[in-house]
Amino acid sequence: MESIPEGGTNITTLLLQAATAISPSNVTILIMIILALLLMTAITAGAETAYFSLTAKDINYLKTKEKPSARHAVALLDHPKMLLATILVANNFINIAIVITTNVLVSQLISPNISAVMSFIIQVVVVTFLLVLFGEVLPKVYATQNNLRMALFSAPALKILMRVFNPISRMLVSSTTYIEGRLGSKTNNGISSEDFEHAIELTVGHTATREEVNIFKGILKFGNITARQIMRTRLDVSGLNYEMTFPEVQAHCIEVGYSRLPVYKESLDKIAGMIHTKDFLPHTEEDSFAWHALVRPAYFVHENKLIEDLLHEFQQKRIHLAVVVDEFGGTSGIVTLEDIMEEIIGEIKDEFDEEDLNYKKIDDHNYIFEGKTLINDVCRVIGIPSDTFENIRGESDSLGGLILEISGKFPAINETVSFEEYEFTVLAIDKMRIQRVKISISGSATSDE
Repeated sequence: MESIPEGGTNITTLLLQAATAISPSNVTILIMIILALLLMTAITAGAETAYFSLTAKDINYLKTKEKPSARHAVALLDHPKMLLATILVANNFINIAIVITTNVLVSQLISPNISAVMSFIIQVVVVTFLLVLFGEVLPKVYATQNNLRMALFSAPALKILMRVFNPISRMLVSSTTYIEGRLGSKTNNGISSEDFEHAIELTVGHTATREEVNIFKGILKFGNITARQIMRTRLDVSGLNYEMTFPEVQAHCIEVGYSRLPVYKESLDKIAGMIHTKDFLPHTEEDSFAWHALVRPAYFVHENKLIEDLLHEFQQKRIHLAVVVDEFGGTSGIVTLEDIMEEIIGEIKDEFDEEDLNYKKIDDHNYIFEGKTLINDVCRVIGIPSDTFENIRGESDSLGGLILEISGKFPAINETVSFEEYEFTVLAIDKMRIQRVKISISGSATSDE
């Protein structure tokens, strides 16, 4: 090895001297290291674009998946600042490693007769080309078009990187929070749903009817409602047993009065299809008609499916009813096109609906509801925000389930359960199911007195 010139040397000369000791096998190792680093920087760069371009629909879709990568992705999204800090720190460390490794490799491959300036230029060009093409352009273009796929693919790697760089990322996040606090920035571009509703009341409330204002509010909330929140629960589903005879089927259809009914084998968890009662018309006089030939395929949706997407699918497939299933494939209930439309335009009454079936308004502070009434419908009738009970409702969707969540036990008849300014009095119970509930809003007792 040549001696180091007196007066010191620059970094390029040191790398050239070190490179002369590198064997061909070491060159192969360096190339493999560079390729691995380029893959890592592509993952981090693509992940940054993918995770921060996910919409609410995409995040809700991830929550419905049971794969480990989906759970990792949801956990990462719960801490967006830490996620961004980890991506940026890891990307910088990887890029620095690529620069150093590429510098050593290029110094080994180029001729020793090339000047130091030309060697430096070649190294800059090579490193810039690699980082820009494979570390920025390609992964970000791919992530833009396939953000969900990229988010799932990169989740395990990001989980590891978050643990490795946790001290540095935490320090950066803390520093950022401290600086934001010192700057006293009070700018808040986020507008809550309550702000939008208030704006609707101010802008159109004096020129539109109450029904029109409610339609505006329904449109505002429409994109965040899931099938589970509006479905008819399985306890209220009237299905047809596959073993029924045709006369029994006709009698049951006349009794319930629905135009579409699910057909099941053994239990509602085994849906065999759907039947349209209009298909019976040509065969009403045939007692031994093989009605199973009229069974149509059922359409299944997950209970966390957004009704905005479900409405679009109803339009495309020209169907009016879907079977809602839980994560284990069991039947949770059914949801119809009418249920979806009612979230925008309000309750739709037809000649078969009973006028006061779901609730009765005693006065502005007291209401009586059926226990099966959905929490969203209760909030809409009372005139309160739909997320009023969000922190206490747990997994419940009906008023009866909400009472069970609040009380922590099965209440007795005439027992009152309180939450904030709301009092729920159980009026009727049938077979361990809350049938009727009185809701009182605080302030009514004082007014009555």
